[in-house]
Amino acid sequence: MARPGMLTLEQLRTLVDDGSIDTVLVAFTDMQGRLQGKRCAAPYFLDEVVPHAAEACNYLLAVDVEMNTVDGFAMSSWETGYGDFVLVPDMATLRRVPWHEGTALVLCDLRWPDGAPVVASPRQILRAQLDRLAAHGLTADVGTELEFMLFADSFDTAWRKAYHGLEPANLYNVDYSLLGTSRVEPLLRRIRNGMAGAGMVVESAKGECNLGQHEIAFRYTDALTTCDNHTIYKTGAKEIADQAGSALTFMAKYDEREGNSCHVHISLRGADGPVSAGDGEYGFSPLFAHFMAGQQACLRELTYLFAPNINSYKRFAEGSFAPTAVAWGLDNRTCALRVVGHGPSLRVENRVPGGDVNPYLAVAALIAAGLHGIENELPLQPAFAGNAYRSDSPRVPTTLREAAELFTASGVAKEAFGTEVVDHYANAARVELAAFDSAVTDWERRRGFERL
Repeated sequence: MARPGMLTLEQLRTLVDDGSIDTVLVAFTDMQGRLQGKRCAAPYFLDEVVPHAAEACNYLLAVDVEMNTVDGFAMSSWETGYGDFVLVPDMATLRRVPWHEGTALVLCDLRWPDGAPVVASPRQILRAQLDRLAAHGLTADVGTELEFMLFADSFDTAWRKAYHGLEPANLYNVDYSLLGTSRVEPLLRRIRNGMAGAGMVVESAKGECNLGQHEIAFRYTDALTTCDNHTIYKTGAKEIADQAGSALTFMAKYDEREGNSCHVHISLRGADGPVSAGDGEYGFSPLFAHFMAGQQACLRELTYLFAPNINSYKRFAEGSFAPTAVAWGLDNRTCALRVVGHGPSLRVENRVPGGDVNPYLAVAALIAAGLHGIENELPLQPAFAGNAYRSDSPRVPTTLREAAELFTASGVAKEAFGTEVVDHYANAARVELAAFDSAVTDWERRRGFERL
């Protein structure tokens, strides 16, 4: 049964004919996890894009977060002329966009003009890992839990204020507080209802620890759909906040208090249903035990795909509910890997990603790590009990530089994703590090202007 808000091509034709929809967003997800693309007149979309696809400049997968063209990417450069790649609509993603009048949206897969996939595209990276999983007769169910911080200032005001002195939407900790969250409920309700109208299954909303921090939860589904929904939600939540004169951020660490997490839950399913639970220790099946062993074995070398920015690593602080130890535990929030549920709901929660994560890359990394464990029948270490922050377990990388070096040298990454993908994203890390290393920060000015 189709979810409310999802559209078939014939339904779209009817809505275009009666004037209900006049614009179709043709979108894909870039390296930074953002939706990019173009707004097409609906008749043009039906007449030209549906039968022939659309095009966009291939520099969109070879820029930094500020859209600067940068060197070092094999697939796109001045030397190769910055040509186009092809946006092929995935009609299974076609849906209404309720927060924009008369608008629908479709997500696209990227191909080169000769029809070959653009292997460094995040959606294609995930598809490749899902194909590997399917070869084992398996699929993955995934849920992502995104936190954000909401401010009374608009995005334009925040920009003009250089992001200093912004007013959080809540002035005290509203974690699970119904009274505190009621103050921003009109906006949260608009976001929840907007996402429900765009085909997502909303579960709940709750306050979090930092000032103005909130989480809206959605029901898990298959891995690709969850990642599609994740990216649409991030864009839509910002747009709805902007329409209300507010701003919100998903950055991993906005200030010195609690950061924005994005815990990712994953479980495995076979042809006959869930396969994670079994008769083994902890109630695991042998397959899930190997899957978990792969998660632990590969976490450090794949951390870059969970934490892709300089700021991501500021979140990993002892006693902060963000992980520092590469350990797994049963319902233990001090571990990087937390196993929860039982029977059909048994799953692992990876607590490393922050709100800035690209979901396609993170889930691709989870699957690649799990397959490494399954294919090599890795033994699972005992569950950690107690405070993992104080343990002697290996540590989550503490800087982007460390994580990028581990990723670049990773045999698991090269085998799972291919050298083209590893080289592409390693270069993205080098670009980000070079930009940060050349920046002079407010912290440096405050400490050094007069006193040094």
